[in-house]
Amino acid sequence: MLGMADLRPAEGSRPRRVRIGRGHGSGMVKTGGEGGKGQTVRSGGGKGPWFEGGQTPWARRLPHRKGYSQKSRSTEMFRTEYTALNIETLSDWDVTVEVTPESLKAAGKIKKLRDGVKILAGNRKGLQLPAGLKLRDVVFSNPAREALAAAGATIAEE
Repeated sequence: MLGMADLRPAEGSRPRRVRIGRGHGSGMVKTGGEGGKGQTVRSGGGKGPWFEGGQTPWARRLPHRKGYSQKSRSTEMFRTEYTALNIETLSDWDVTVEVTPESLKAAGKIKKLRDGVKILAGNRKGLQLPAGLKLRDVVFSNPAREALAAAGATIAEE
Protein backbone atom coordinates (compact mmCIF):
# COMPACT_ATOMS: atom_id res chain seq x y z
CA MET A 1 0.00 0.00 0.00
CA LEU A 2 1.18 3.54 -0.83
CA GLY A 3 1.78 5.82 2.11
CA MET A 4 2.32 9.57 2.34
CA ALA A 5 6.06 9.00 2.66
CA ASP A 6 6.14 7.20 -0.71
CA LEU A 7 4.62 10.06 -2.75
CA ARG A 8 7.04 11.67 -5.22
CA PRO A 9 6.58 14.26 -7.98
CA ALA A 10 6.33 12.94 -11.54
CA GLU A 11 9.65 12.30 -13.30
CA GLY A 12 10.90 15.49 -14.98
CA SER A 13 8.24 17.74 -13.49
CA ARG A 14 10.74 19.30 -11.06
CA PRO A 15 14.14 19.78 -12.72
CA ARG A 16 17.21 20.16 -10.51
CA ARG A 17 18.23 23.69 -9.62
CA VAL A 18 21.28 24.97 -11.52
CA ARG A 19 23.92 25.99 -8.99
CA ILE A 20 25.70 28.95 -10.57
CA GLY A 21 29.47 29.25 -10.20
CA ARG A 22 29.96 25.79 -8.67
CA GLY A 23 32.28 24.03 -11.10
CA HIS A 24 32.87 23.64 -14.83
CA GLY A 25 30.58 20.64 -15.08
CA SER A 26 27.53 22.84 -14.53
CA GLY A 27 28.28 25.06 -17.53
CA MET A 28 27.55 28.08 -15.35
CA VAL A 29 30.98 29.17 -14.23
CA LYS A 30 32.87 32.52 -14.25
CA THR A 31 30.20 35.02 -15.42
CA GLY A 32 27.34 32.75 -14.31
CA GLY A 33 25.05 33.42 -17.27
CA GLU A 34 25.26 37.20 -16.88
CA GLY A 35 27.47 37.83 -19.90
CA GLY A 36 30.42 40.22 -19.88
CA LYS A 37 31.01 43.44 -18.00
CA GLY A 38 28.52 46.29 -17.78
CA GLN A 39 25.45 47.67 -16.07
CA THR A 40 23.30 44.56 -16.38
CA VAL A 41 25.95 42.35 -14.74
CA ARG A 42 25.97 44.37 -11.53
CA SER A 43 23.70 43.61 -8.64
CA GLY A 44 20.49 45.59 -9.09
CA GLY A 45 21.68 46.67 -12.52
CA GLY A 46 19.60 47.08 -15.63
CA LYS A 47 16.91 49.57 -16.52
CA GLY A 48 13.58 49.82 -14.76
CA PRO A 49 10.26 49.14 -16.49
CA TRP A 50 9.67 52.92 -16.67
CA PHE A 51 12.77 53.55 -18.79
CA GLU A 52 11.86 54.75 -22.30
CA GLY A 53 15.22 54.53 -24.03
CA GLY A 54 16.40 58.05 -23.29
CA GLN A 55 13.36 60.00 -24.50
CA THR A 56 11.65 62.31 -22.02
CA PRO A 57 9.77 60.04 -19.63
CA TRP A 58 6.01 59.90 -19.62
CA ALA A 59 5.76 61.41 -16.13
CA ARG A 60 7.82 64.43 -17.20
CA ARG A 61 5.94 64.97 -20.48
CA LEU A 62 2.67 65.51 -18.61
CA PRO A 63 1.87 68.97 -17.23
CA HIS A 64 2.42 69.40 -13.52
CA ARG A 65 -0.92 69.96 -11.82
CA LYS A 66 -0.67 71.46 -8.37
CA GLY A 67 -3.08 70.83 -5.54
CA TYR A 68 -5.51 68.07 -4.83
CA SER A 69 -9.24 68.24 -4.38
CA GLN A 70 -10.82 65.21 -2.76
CA LYS A 71 -14.29 66.67 -3.23
CA SER A 72 -14.04 67.03 -6.99
CA ARG A 73 -12.59 63.54 -7.38
CA SER A 74 -15.20 61.81 -5.25
CA THR A 75 -18.32 63.48 -6.66
CA GLU A 76 -17.29 63.55 -10.33
CA MET A 77 -18.19 59.94 -11.01
CA PHE A 78 -21.61 60.22 -9.36
CA ARG A 79 -22.67 63.42 -11.16
CA THR A 80 -25.81 63.19 -13.30
CA GLU A 81 -25.00 64.39 -16.80
CA TYR A 82 -28.02 65.36 -18.89
CA THR A 83 -28.19 65.82 -22.64
CA ALA A 84 -29.33 69.41 -23.18
CA LEU A 85 -32.20 70.06 -25.60
CA ASN A 86 -33.59 73.47 -26.49
CA ILE A 87 -37.36 73.84 -26.21
CA GLU A 88 -37.66 75.21 -29.76
CA THR A 89 -36.64 71.75 -31.02
CA LEU A 90 -40.10 70.54 -29.99
CA SER A 91 -41.92 73.15 -32.12
CA ASP A 92 -42.20 70.73 -35.08
CA TRP A 93 -42.81 67.60 -32.95
CA ASP A 94 -45.63 65.22 -33.93
CA VAL A 95 -48.26 65.39 -31.15
CA THR A 96 -49.24 61.73 -31.58
CA VAL A 97 -45.75 60.61 -30.47
CA GLU A 98 -44.88 60.86 -26.77
CA VAL A 99 -41.69 62.82 -26.03
CA THR A 100 -39.24 60.47 -24.27
CA PRO A 101 -35.44 60.30 -24.36
CA GLU A 102 -35.68 57.25 -26.64
CA SER A 103 -38.11 58.91 -29.08
CA LEU A 104 -35.93 62.04 -29.21
CA LYS A 105 -32.90 59.92 -30.09
CA ALA A 106 -34.86 57.95 -32.69
CA ALA A 107 -36.04 61.21 -34.28
CA GLY A 108 -32.46 62.50 -34.43
CA LYS A 109 -33.09 65.44 -32.09
CA ILE A 110 -30.27 64.32 -29.78
CA LYS A 111 -27.06 62.50 -30.66
CA LYS A 112 -25.97 60.97 -27.37
CA LEU A 113 -28.23 59.84 -24.57
CA ARG A 114 -26.36 60.25 -21.29
CA ASP A 115 -28.17 60.03 -17.91
CA GLY A 116 -31.32 61.62 -19.34
CA VAL A 117 -32.55 64.65 -21.27
CA LYS A 118 -32.99 68.15 -19.88
CA ILE A 119 -35.17 70.56 -21.83
CA LEU A 120 -33.97 74.16 -21.59
CA ALA A 121 -35.90 77.30 -22.50
CA GLY A 122 -33.24 79.07 -24.54
CA ASN A 123 -34.93 81.41 -27.05
CA ARG A 124 -38.64 81.13 -26.31
CA LYS A 125 -39.86 84.56 -27.47
CA GLY A 126 -42.48 84.02 -30.16
CA LEU A 127 -42.20 80.25 -29.78
CA GLN A 128 -45.18 78.23 -30.99
CA LEU A 129 -45.33 74.80 -29.37
CA PRO A 130 -47.92 72.29 -30.61
CA ALA A 131 -50.84 71.89 -28.21
CA GLY A 132 -51.20 68.52 -26.51
CA LEU A 133 -47.54 67.48 -26.24
CA LYS A 134 -47.01 64.52 -23.92
CA LEU A 135 -43.65 64.34 -22.12
CA ARG A 136 -42.26 61.50 -20.00
CA ASP A 137 -38.86 60.73 -18.36
CA VAL A 138 -37.55 64.21 -19.18
CA VAL A 139 -36.14 66.87 -16.83
CA PHE A 140 -36.88 70.58 -17.33
CA SER A 141 -35.50 73.94 -16.35
CA ASN A 142 -38.10 76.11 -14.59
CA PRO A 143 -38.65 78.49 -17.55
CA ALA A 144 -39.04 75.49 -19.88
CA ARG A 145 -41.62 73.93 -17.55
CA GLU A 146 -43.59 77.20 -17.52
CA ALA A 147 -43.47 77.50 -21.32
CA LEU A 148 -44.67 73.91 -21.76
CA ALA A 149 -47.47 74.41 -19.22
CA ALA A 150 -48.56 77.57 -21.05
CA ALA A 151 -48.66 75.61 -24.33
CA GLY A 152 -50.89 72.95 -22.73
CA ALA A 153 -48.37 70.12 -22.62
CA THR A 154 -48.94 67.21 -20.24
CA ILE A 155 -45.94 66.15 -18.18
CA ALA A 156 -45.97 62.64 -16.72
CA GLU A 157 -44.52 62.90 -13.22
CA GLU A 158 -43.00 59.72 -11.80
